[in-house]
Amino acid sequence: MFVPTRIVAVAAVALLAPAVSALAQDGIHVNQEPSSITVLWGKEPLLRYQTAPNPGKPYVHSLFSPAGVNVLRDSPADHKHHHGLMFAVAVDGVDFWSETPQCGKQMDCGARPEARGGRTPVKKLDDLTSGVVVQELEWTAPDGKVLLNERRTVQAGRLPEGPATLVVWRAKLEAPKGKASVTLSGSPYFGLGMRFVASMDQGGRFFNADGKTGVAGTNDARSAWCAYAANADGKPVTVAMFDLPGNPRHPARWFTMDQGFAYLAATLNLNKEPLVIESVKPMELGYAVAVWDGTVDATAVGKLYQQVLGGAKAAE
Repeated sequence: MFVPTRIVAVAAVALLAPAVSALAQDGIHVNQEPSSITVLWGKEPLLRYQTAPNPGKPYVHSLFSPAGVNVLRDSPADHKHHHGLMFAVAVDGVDFWSETPQCGKQMDCGARPEARGGRTPVKKLDDLTSGVVVQELEWTAPDGKVLLNERRTVQAGRLPEGPATLVVWRAKLEAPKGKASVTLSGSPYFGLGMRFVASMDQGGRFFNADGKTGVAGTNDARSAWCAYAANADGKPVTVAMFDLPGNPRHPARWFTMDQGFAYLAATLNLNKEPLVIESVKPMELGYAVAVWDGTVDATAVGKLYQQVLGGAKAAE
């Protein structure tokens, strides 16, 4: 269970620096609803963030290209626990990916432990004045025991080059007070993952920073970034996920699939190498996701990745 203890908004000052200065939040404003936040650039939506668990995760519900095309799908019938852009792993044997204790043949239940985590509603929502959302989360087991603390930052903005919508996702994970360490584990797809809209499930193309293409070339491969180009409701779009160098086990090991449905995830290879977070050394994660209208080639994706790296390094 994740307990979001509070959500705050902060000025867009030290997440990304001048290398991607278009994220300076000029023209950014936020519409706040009881269980979600929509970040807009002028009148155009950039993303909708689900602040309250629905039912078991806070996540990015919708993510829009500059032309207003949403690329994310929430809770499809085949895998109800897939939610847009979401981060989930198993913590000390408790699965925070799945949202049901029953695993049928048609349901992906991840690590399949008996106990499964979930989340309860937000207790406090402070004023939101920019496109940066900071959410403090407690990952708790069904019995209420806190297993992990997280401070999550999600920033959205628009880049003129491309143009492109860019989301920066950062998380600080640490053992709760009184615990010497926690262990992260899971299945090959556990991590920061994206479920695309149904129209993107067929006919798309994966490619990565090392020139590999298709599922055969990108799945279970390590690379600095991985992208997917497909048609969203008849409109071509390209989506790329970037793994920032400060992450453990960088470059990420990617999970890609396009049979049945399309999915992209940056993983920590937890199925083969569980990762221990010691109380004296919290773990920090950083990712970025970009969305373009049209088909974008690897050169353009790589150029933006270098811009993101420059901004991230300048902010450190």
